[in-house]
Amino acid sequence: MTTEPRRAPAYRTQNWSLAKPSARGRKGVVVSQNHEAAAAGAAILEAGGNAADAAVATAFALAAVEPWNSGLGGIGFGVVLKAGESRAQVVDFGPVAPRRADPADYPLTGAMKFDLFAWPEVEGDRNIHGPLSFCVPSSVAGYARLKERFGTSMPVGELLQPAIALAKRGLAQDWYTTLKIASSAAVLRLYEESARIYLPGGLPPVPPYQGVPGFRTLGNLGATLEHLAKAGLDDFYRGDLARRLAADIAAVGGVVDAQDLAECRATVREAPVIDWRGTHRIHTAGGLTAAPTLQAVVEGMAASPPPEGGPDSAWFARLSQVTREAYASRLEGLGAAQMAKEPGETCTTHLTVVDGEGTIVALTTTLLSSMGSRLVLPETGVLMNNGMMWFDPRPGSANAIAPGARPLCNMCPVVVTPADGGYPRHGAGASGGRRILASVYQMLAFTLDSGMSLEDAAHQPRIDVSGPDGTSADARLPEGTLDALAAVGPLTVVEHGVLPLNFACPNMVRSGQDGQEGISDAASPWSAAVAAN
Repeated sequence: MTTEPRRAPAYRTQNWSLAKPSARGRKGVVVSQNHEAAAAGAAILEAGGNAADAAVATAFALAAVEPWNSGLGGIGFGVVLKAGESRAQVVDFGPVAPRRADPADYPLTGAMKFDLFAWPEVEGDRNIHGPLSFCVPSSVAGYARLKERFGTSMPVGELLQPAIALAKRGLAQDWYTTLKIASSAAVLRLYEESARIYLPGGLPPVPPYQGVPGFRTLGNLGATLEHLAKAGLDDFYRGDLARRLAADIAAVGGVVDAQDLAECRATVREAPVIDWRGTHRIHTAGGLTAAPTLQAVVEGMAASPPPEGGPDSAWFARLSQVTREAYASRLEGLGAAQMAKEPGETCTTHLTVVDGEGTIVALTTTLLSSMGSRLVLPETGVLMNNGMMWFDPRPGSANAIAPGARPLCNMCPVVVTPADGGYPRHGAGASGGRRILASVYQMLAFTLDSGMSLEDAAHQPRIDVSGPDGTSADARLPEGTLDALAAVGPLTVVEHGVLPLNFACPNMVRSGQDGQEGISDAASPWSAAVAAN
């Protein structure tokens, strides 16, 4: 029995203990925030595909079963470590502003906007939702590059079949769907096709009281996936679908055009490496992701490993200080680019795959906000990202809006190798916007330093530091830990709930000489690790 901490939330939404198993598979494991998508990837492994093939199949499936976090209209980064190699590669399909992006299209109101970021408010929130919030949709290019560079000869059309079947069936109208759609309903209702799909009768869908949930198709998404399966993924950017997509965007008032699509490319480069106390190498996406801040935290904690068996109060207190300092450095010079102090629903999706040979793919993709721009393109069924929200809307500022510019973002997929090049190896990442960094670091520390199993690490209560001004702590942490955290800075004690408001949703795979294993986020109701045997 645990004692209720003195600073526990005054109101609890959950009075239960959650548990989620890991999975072990001879042919590998796929971990995703949705069981059906993970099962789609595992089926590809069982059919002879490798980790890259399975990751692509899972990513496309997620567009049909978890549409608020990722999809054809999104962006992302992947880190890939091929079996037998010691250096990972990055598949970079990160956010890029359209070539006709114009700061004048984002006039300021003079107020501040507290959403995922505390930027100056733009008239009509046009950087947050609607047609002017789109960055160039690069997810399909990223998945294509991942398949071409690292996949097998399995046809792309075969990888898309699970996504096509799921899209034709439709999105499950269960309680979690209701919860997620309701949180975005106030904006979804502003856009005709979005409202038609997600707000039948003008309201979020309500599941039946008994039996299986109903299903609702996501507009023309299924037809678009079928077209890609036949025409190839490049058609999204330089073919018939590209022409229809550009026309779709123009019809709703967006500025992403045919040239933006034609020039969209995903690149592959060597992954930057972070030294982990001389024992491991952390392969990251580098650049304008959370990787440089992760490196600052790793370096700041180098002399403070958590005790074997699990972290103690002194370790958590030190992590709070180091991470707040790292965020202060990250945001230095950005002025208004402070993380919002109010909690906001996490978004993005992360999937991790390991195949039977030991190749690992850690892939993070996003629409940025939950439901991205909230605008579904009516002719193609693509839910577009709201990547322009990553930019500071003040003209001339750091991280400012500019044609073809790339903003700072929070994604942090990683692959881990022992310093001696041996085993075990890990892949990890998380969804959750600004909360990703802290969760990824803690999962690494729990497994690499404390020697926790994947299951123990996934169930260990964590803290979150999303900026320089304070720490959130899981109410399940011991009271002594909460006291230590409160002594080093502002502390808020929160629940780790099934609606991901307060903590990110990490997942992880492990590849060892004894086989492959994976674990998903314990609190996420739909997530799962699915084995291939």
